[in-house]
Amino acid sequence: MAKIQRALLSVFDKTGLIPLARTLKEAGVELLSTGGTAKALREAGLLVTDLSSYTDFPEMLDGRVKTLHPKIHGGLLYIRSNPEHEKTVRKHGIKPIDLVVVNLYPFEQTIAKPDVTLHDAIENIDIGGPSMLRSAAKNHESVTVIVDPADYAEVAEQIKQSGDTTLEMRRKLAAKVYARTSAYDGMIANYLSQAYGLTDENELPTTLSLNVPQAQTLRYGENPHQKAALYGKFKDYFEQLHGKELSYNNILDLTAAAALLAEFTGEQPTLAILKHTNPCGVGRGSSLREAWDKAFATDKQAPFGGIIAVNQTLDLACAEAIAEIFSEVIVAPDFAPDALALLQKKKNLRLLKILKNAVQPGSRDVRSVSAESYLMQERDLRTVQASDLKIVTKRQPTELELEAMLFGWRVVKHVKSNAIVYVGHDRTLGVGAGQMSRVDSSRIAVWKANEADLTLRESVVCSDAFFPFPDGLIAAAEAGATAAIQPGGSVRDAEVIAAADERGMAMAFTGMRHFRH
Repeated sequence: MAKIQRALLSVFDKTGLIPLARTLKEAGVELLSTGGTAKALREAGLLVTDLSSYTDFPEMLDGRVKTLHPKIHGGLLYIRSNPEHEKTVRKHGIKPIDLVVVNLYPFEQTIAKPDVTLHDAIENIDIGGPSMLRSAAKNHESVTVIVDPADYAEVAEQIKQSGDTTLEMRRKLAAKVYARTSAYDGMIANYLSQAYGLTDENELPTTLSLNVPQAQTLRYGENPHQKAALYGKFKDYFEQLHGKELSYNNILDLTAAAALLAEFTGEQPTLAILKHTNPCGVGRGSSLREAWDKAFATDKQAPFGGIIAVNQTLDLACAEAIAEIFSEVIVAPDFAPDALALLQKKKNLRLLKILKNAVQPGSRDVRSVSAESYLMQERDLRTVQASDLKIVTKRQPTELELEAMLFGWRVVKHVKSNAIVYVGHDRTLGVGAGQMSRVDSSRIAVWKANEADLTLRESVVCSDAFFPFPDGLIAAAEAGATAAIQPGGSVRDAEVIAAADERGMAMAFTGMRHFRH
């Protein structure tokens, strides 16, 4: 087995660089490098050859041209076992480069800055880096290429053992390179298309790129016989403070909980309990403990093994109440030290801190619908204010009814369709989710309220889509609701409004629906 003789190191992110370089030196590998990477290596006491000395050609055009040279790409691309290739490289004094360690200019981080200029963005488009990566990856039968610092340790260990890497390792690393450069080019294409007005920033992309790095493998998917993994930047938004590894279902549930609580950011203490992504109960009050009492009262059975989310730092009083039942996950902006200490005594309870709101403007949902087919849509982020409501009944809602409408409308948006939620101004009273008939959802919500010994007298009924017939509204009135909020838009709206007027109900149309499949 041929050993690695020569390595080219040129990285923006210098994480883990020095230990890898030391391993290479100990293995007798000659180090070639550029600019800041060469400086870092020398400061660590390592002997390194500047690339400009190696090629006998200076860096030029403000560093735009430094690695685009035949001695670099010839050294990467020539086929070692090909006699003609061997003859050509000898003729032109080209030596083999057997290892490339390159990561790219931070284009993504640059364009994420709120004050970024087009000039800054363009200057952070890497040219030489992707070119070297692609050349090395193409010739991976002979050349090892590393684009991710996470791979340094495994490569270093193989070099310590044999002086080279295995073909299996080189194949894996080559595939990783093309995934990275593809995603990198996709980001640049999307940015420039928007910057030059070729596409509107709110338009969906004409090509869907799913080159997203794997964050971690999961024990299994929704069921034990299904393999699963987590991809992307989940850990930029959530930090796990305690508990065993998150499952596939945990991640679905906790992100649904965080999205619901994002509706109440900056408001009075609010708490939500979810199961299978559906809210079991939501409450708000003068404290999180009061909010817990109201949310838990909605349904005292479903929360066992559920997800709890709060919109403020979780304090000890609320933590003590939560600790009385078994929960899978608690999600909060932060945890008071004494609350954290108490909850950490439960080894199976997962505690997640929200680092930043994962529901950002411009967010999109992507779903696979068949082999190699996907759906993409804008996330449902629209909200309503009191001024947006159209009161369609003879009776206007009272102040408390209006407050309940706005509270319930934010909750029903996060319940699977068909969704019916009965609320007071500060709590849910009954939740009916995912039924084929809206009347059935209403019946379930009423039954849930009765099971919890909660009265629906003077409640507000919230429907995620219009009542297609008066029967759903009539059932709500018979259960005790005095007001309703719904999108409107049915061909029988006049009949539904008439049914509300006959019963003295107030009803508001929002003009938007919140289907959730």
